[in-house]
Amino acid sequence: MALPAKTFDRELIARHLRRRPEGFDDFVTRLALNDLTDRLLAVTRTFTQALILAPDAAPLPLGASSGEGNIVFERAATIVGGAELVDPEALVLPRPQHDLIISIFDLQVVNDVPGFLARIRACLAPDGLFLAAVIGGASLAELRQAFLAADAEVSGGAFARVAPFIPLGDCGGLLQRAGFALPVADVETHIVRYPTPLALMRELKALGASNPLADRPGRLATPRLLAAASAAYSALATDPDGRVRATLEIIWLSGWAPHESQQKPLQPGSAQTSLTTILGRKSRS
Repeated sequence: MALPAKTFDRELIARHLRRRPEGFDDFVTRLALNDLTDRLLAVTRTFTQALILAPDAAPLPLGASSGEGNIVFERAATIVGGAELVDPEALVLPRPQHDLIISIFDLQVVNDVPGFLARIRACLAPDGLFLAAVIGGASLAELRQAFLAADAEVSGGAFARVAPFIPLGDCGGLLQRAGFALPVADVETHIVRYPTPLALMRELKALGASNPLADRPGRLATPRLLAAASAAYSALATDPDGRVRATLEIIWLSGWAPHESQQKPLQPGSAQTSLTTILGRKSRS
């Protein structure tokens, strides 16, 4: 069996995370965790074997609440952090059957996304819930376009300088392929603004989110390239007040380990009322 292509340099990602300034506000993770709090409160289920994992476990909460009561999390890191380390490419979790597994941005650092999801599914107890936050495909679209324009101007070619992100339209199929029941994907879109394009680039570096690609250019970006990218970015995404905007998409995936108690789709031909009848009623109303 062929191994999946190596998209991300995981050792480089680990170095980037270790270099983050102490006390730096990881606002992207904070946004996701605030949203997670609201999503769990909407789930009317008790969870007793819950796991939350992320590239760095340090900012992860120790607990939360569902609509039925408190949740205590086991925490794990997939790249670096202050909790037990697990490898998302060969996932072995603290216990074989959790009733809740939450993944915060692990899908940004795994090379085999279908394999990771399938391994998560295998670690869920029947009727267990999986929730994942993932950076969406439209994120940093402005920065991607700016670097494409700058590379064309400076070097006459194009290089991969911004990581690829998962499009929303692919998420449901990925969950189904991994064997999840009742798959759902939705997106939260945020517009983040900065004084200059260089301020955005500096924040990405501080977040540990600099270019993580295995197939990245062999040399650092030159001052000339950064100046050209900044100019292209400003021309593309400057607001009337002079600040520049950046798009951030956070996609949420959810799926359940199959169980006989779950709602099943109707079998073809089993409907009691035809679509023609329904449409006919609507057309007369």
